[in-house]
Amino acid sequence: MAMVCLLDFEAYAEKYLPKIAWDFFAAGADECSTRDENILAYKRIRFRPRMLRDVSMLDTRTKILGTEISFPVGIAPTGFHQLACPDGEKSTARAAKAMGTCYIASTYSTCSLEEIAAAAPGGFRWFQLYIHRNRAVSRQLVQQAEALGFQGLVLTADLPYTGKRRNDVRNGFQLPPHMKLKNLEGAFEGNDRSEYGLPPNSLDPSVTWDDIYWLRSLTHLPIIIKGILTKEDAELAVRHGVQGIIVSNHGGRQLDGAPATVSEKMDHSSGTKSGNRGYCQCSR
Repeated sequence: MAMVCLLDFEAYAEKYLPKIAWDFFAAGADECSTRDENILAYKRIRFRPRMLRDVSMLDTRTKILGTEISFPVGIAPTGFHQLACPDGEKSTARAAKAMGTCYIASTYSTCSLEEIAAAAPGGFRWFQLYIHRNRAVSRQLVQQAEALGFQGLVLTADLPYTGKRRNDVRNGFQLPPHMKLKNLEGAFEGNDRSEYGLPPNSLDPSVTWDDIYWLRSLTHLPIIIKGILTKEDAELAVRHGVQGIIVSNHGGRQLDGAPATVSEKMDHSSGTKSGNRGYCQCSR
């Protein structure tokens, strides 16, 4: 059967991927209510079409931080692509380059930054960073990404601790023995890799807005903050000099009960609802 839309690819993946891999990709935190609301919120959006306009010449190009992309959709950072494809993130990088759009490579890639850069030379790529307790690891990754020609640094701000994804717990999720987090090989002592291929509690929960200044001291790349869900945090991002934000609830994989990233919000000053469009949903 021809696959003609995203739902077809999703059904194909659920049918053919090992259960443990499918459950990882499909997981939301706890009861998955935020994950499900992300999808429902998109379905509630309605177009307001205007007629008898000249549409003989269509142009979907736009710019993101000064770089032109072919259409206003990019590839959000997600980990463990080799669970679905032997070429892993190298295939993702090649696809993004072929489509003329931005690919945000994850810290938790199963291909190294070097492999990703070599797979699609000249592609438009940003690097997504988690800050670990061992700051030397994070510093090295930032500097490596810049040296390899990545054009932006995306700090994920909503993961001080890993969300509880119940199916991963039930399945006892572990990366297969032949699969590694290539960017973090040899970065941590000990043999415990029980938290998605890393030692438990390796992420730094003490990260604050002041760490934006630390990141700025490491790199000339523009800094984008991923995980913003409130007006207050968007304003803080601007005050701390970041070049962009990605409105994201981590695909509903982190904090269940958070709002959908495309939604109507409550105006707390008036008690009325106001449209809140322009949000983009991103996963891991």
